[in-house]
Amino acid sequence: MIELKGVYKRFDDRDILNDISAIFDRGKTNLIIGRSGSGKTVLMKCITGLLSPSKGEVLYDGRNYFSMSKRDQIMLRREMGMIFQNAALFDSISVLENVRFPLDMFSSMSPGDRTRKALQCLDRVNLNDVGDKMPGELSGGMQKRVAIARAIVMNPKYLFCDEPNSGLDPKTSLVIDNLIHDITKELEITTIINTHDMNSVMGIGENIVFLSGGRKAWQGTKDDILTSENKELNDFIFASDLFRKVKAVELNNSSK
Repeated sequence: MIELKGVYKRFDDRDILNDISAIFDRGKTNLIIGRSGSGKTVLMKCITGLLSPSKGEVLYDGRNYFSMSKRDQIMLRREMGMIFQNAALFDSISVLENVRFPLDMFSSMSPGDRTRKALQCLDRVNLNDVGDKMPGELSGGMQKRVAIARAIVMNPKYLFCDEPNSGLDPKTSLVIDNLIHDITKELEITTIINTHDMNSVMGIGENIVFLSGGRKAWQGTKDDILTSENKELNDFIFASDLFRKVKAVELNNSSK
């Protein structure tokens, strides 16, 4: 579990984050959503320690990250897996070497065990036959799956995903969403996803934090969204005709 207590972030004289408190549960897909400029990226950077809050606490299972020693922070980072917007694979090494890279850097496992572990993770994302290929030979969706395999190879307790569906078609996005959701359940990871993809929100949003103007404007589940009376949330989620129709159908069914 990750808990935020009264997190603020100020740059110069401008407040980017304003008194954000939230709980991100273990074993759930926790989503951070909001318009561009709402503070999503800054909040994710504060949670992962890339930025220090101006005020407030970020607690990892009760441990305040910013009160830790540098050594303890480094150890905690080894419990984190990261999936970046552009996959961020190393173009000059093979897919298998990409997945094995965290183990090569931080694990005391034997070379053979590292390779076996990396192959297991590739198999988990249904890519057991591409280990010898280079990242440039793979499609965008396959590269994202390699990134997921690399993110879980160290058995992380916490998984952070920055716009994991960026640049993908709807069908491939669904595959990535389901994969992240299933792995979160299997490994009981605390997963936090920064996204603007409404299909992800309505598909795997088990715990959703909605930011508006740098503050937490709403928190709930994908089911709560359909009955929410929060105007800011409704204006954001139901900006498209499709999602307005979905909500209308849901409200009509619930009134019968």
